[in-house]
Amino acid sequence: MEYNVSHRTTYQYSYPVSVGDHIACLKPRSFAHNRLLQNQLTIRPTPATYSERTDFFGNCLCFFTIEEPHKELLVESRSRMVVDWDREARHASSRPWEESTRPVAEDHSDTGLEAYQFQFESPRIRLRPEFAAYALESFTRGRSMREALMDLTSRIHADFTFDSKVTTVRTPTEEVFRKRRGVCQDFAHLQIACLRSIHLAARYVSGYLRTYPPPGRPRLIGADASHAWVSAYSRDLGWLDVDPTNNVAPTDGHVTLGWGRDYGDVSPLRGLILGGGGNTLKVEVDIEPVSE
Repeated sequence: MEYNVSHRTTYQYSYPVSVGDHIACLKPRSFAHNRLLQNQLTIRPTPATYSERTDFFGNCLCFFTIEEPHKELLVESRSRMVVDWDREARHASSRPWEESTRPVAEDHSDTGLEAYQFQFESPRIRLRPEFAAYALESFTRGRSMREALMDLTSRIHADFTFDSKVTTVRTPTEEVFRKRRGVCQDFAHLQIACLRSIHLAARYVSGYLRTYPPPGRPRLIGADASHAWVSAYSRDLGWLDVDPTNNVAPTDGHVTLGWGRDYGDVSPLRGLILGGGGNTLKVEVDIEPVSE
């Protein structure tokens, strides 16, 4: 499926900002089932300095500084994407999950080294006995990696309620586990914490989710959503993506932006400002099919 993807972020400040240093992670990655054809980043006011680099995880980061007084910051990324998840690979059999834990530290290939770094704690994800116990209800002895992973995904979807009012971007995973409520970022962090707590490698995937209007209703511009899901490493099948918020393996409606250890590595826009007072934030995401 080919899409035009727009991610528009607008900050409005109570008082003028005199200087702003920002980092944007808004250029989608390009790989087998998520090909980037073109990308354009628009920033207003025009930055005094601008540069790009690839971070440790392979994501493109854009650094820019605005040095003129402003009460509004607009950052918009427009991309043309081709998304084609491999449906046949989802039905391939996998080895017992225990075999995915032992060899990763011993595998010195590029793939093995990449996976190994995602077995450990990260700034927003801690390893806890309660997370391991919850995961092991799905990861029973001898069960295939794929089957156990999907079972854990289904249980998180059933046991936790989507509620955008009970958490923030800094809510600890332990609190989400206790309250049994949160949003897609929280559920992704929780599933990663469960997987890493039983010594599996798992990474946080940032992206977009195409939404569908009710029957007979027109598609609303800007009504799609930023989204997050999980990718877990299997020795024989590689990276397996799952979406605990929706209890699915990602479909062609899931567009990948980037990945890292947790949300902090792939926050779409972050930085420091001088001045501004309070601010209001508006984010609009639109995924427009080029052809159905």
